Amino acid sequence: MWPWVAVLYLLGNMDVVWSLPIAHESWVSQEDIRFAENYLKKFYHLPGNGGPHRSRRDTVPFENKLREMQSFFGLEVTGHLDRQTLAEMKSPRCGVPDVENYSFYPDKPKWRNRTITYRISKYTPDLRREEVETSFRLALKMWSNAAPLRFVKVDRGRADIMISFRSGDHGDFFPFDGPKGVLAHAFEPGEDMGGDIHFDEDEIWTMGYRSWGYNLFTVAAHELGHSLGLAHSRDPSALMYPTYKYNDMIQYTLPMDDTIGIQALYGSPNSRKQQNLPRPEKCDQNLSFDAIAQIGEEMVFFKNRYVWLRTTWAGQRNKLREGLSSTYLPGIISPVDAAYSDPARGVAYLFTGPKYWVVQKLNTKSHFGSIYDFGFPARVKKIDAAVHIPEFGKTYFFVGDVYYRYDEDNSAIDPGFPRSISTNWPGIGRKIDAAFELSGYVHLFSGTKAYKYDVNQRRVLYSVKANAWMGC
Repeated sequence: MWPWVAVLYLLGNMDVVWSLPIAHESWVSQEDIRFAENYLKKFYHLPGNGGPHRSRRDTVPFENKLREMQSFFGLEVTGHLDRQTLAEMKSPRCGVPDVENYSFYPDKPKWRNRTITYRISKYTPDLRREEVETSFRLALKMWSNAAPLRFVKVDRGRADIMISFRSGDHGDFFPFDGPKGVLAHAFEPGEDMGGDIHFDEDEIWTMGYRSWGYNLFTVAAHELGHSLGLAHSRDPSALMYPTYKYNDMIQYTLPMDDTIGIQALYGSPNSRKQQNLPRPEKCDQNLSFDAIAQIGEEMVFFKNRYVWLRTTWAGQRNKLREGLSSTYLPGIISPVDAAYSDPARGVAYLFTGPKYWVVQKLNTKSHFGSIYDFGFPARVKKIDAAVHIPEFGKTYFFVGDVYYRYDEDNSAIDPGFPRSISTNWPGIGRKIDAAFELSGYVHLFSGTKAYKYDVNQRRVLYSVKANAWMGC
């Protein structure tokens, strides 16, 4: 018997009997269930609004959306409304939905011009005008330090980003909910309300840290990310994480997750410097690789921001090209930490810090997501190496001295992981830098050595210098 509880639920003026999944505890009230459903409608597109012709609710959509929300926040994914889930729902947060297939950001839009104007059209009485302007100036500077953007404040007329403090229903179909709850929301870059930011005037806005109220710099920096085209991040340490966490505007620096995201849209402010970085020498006896993956007909070897491409076409296996990774993978600015190919899907996955990229072929734009989409715990901040073994339908992720096994069909990390690399991959050492599968064997790279590994016999067949793959 499923642990359902039947509750008499009041929706509008209609009495509707709903059967909703909750935890075994009897503490869940009608108000809690109503709150949870409204939350899922607002941030996860839970369908249905009730009505006079519906007498009993199908619980499956509620369960599915609850699981989606629990997964997003790294909670235990049960599909049941428990105390921890409800507490997360009640945390102060941004009003932009957490799922990306919504009207705010359908096509990852961005500003075409690199000079963007902004205007504070309505101030809050909680702070002096100078304090409000300082909060926004420092929040904007944080983004312009990470991307080639310039922000210009205007005092009249229409600006690209219009900023105002409003209450309740303020004319944009996204009414505020009073104190706590939703603190602010912003719109994607574009015409009319595009890029605009609204702050809930029913909140108390502060400078610095206070035990009451909300720090304006913290919320402004987050909402400006939306105004520039970023969606919410699943990385708890990211600025674009949905819930409020105080940040000191003097000491705070943009986290890697947000830096990678904004540079994916607008590029790096140091692109010229990166082009002048010293080129790694392929036959350097100390050369090691950061990542290796097959993309199309090329085996791609990554080192810092450079790549070597080894053609896999018959008769051309010794052909080798090299250059900046951004030349062949436009939009990927950061060095690639790990990579793997999935031949069944015809794609490669590249990992840069807490982000991953899905690449179908070289010289084309690729889209990115969060490594937490794979189900990694929050303590994992980057992947060291990855390899997909088609025979098993599994992908192995190496992180420090442990590894995770990911089931591609179920889109989930297998139970019982992580496990020790040195114990279960004997003969390699404690850390793996890069890996790829070829003709039924796994090639593992650790430091300056490359190992041919038989996964069925769980033993090393032989080892060579890593740059032997470069023809050295």
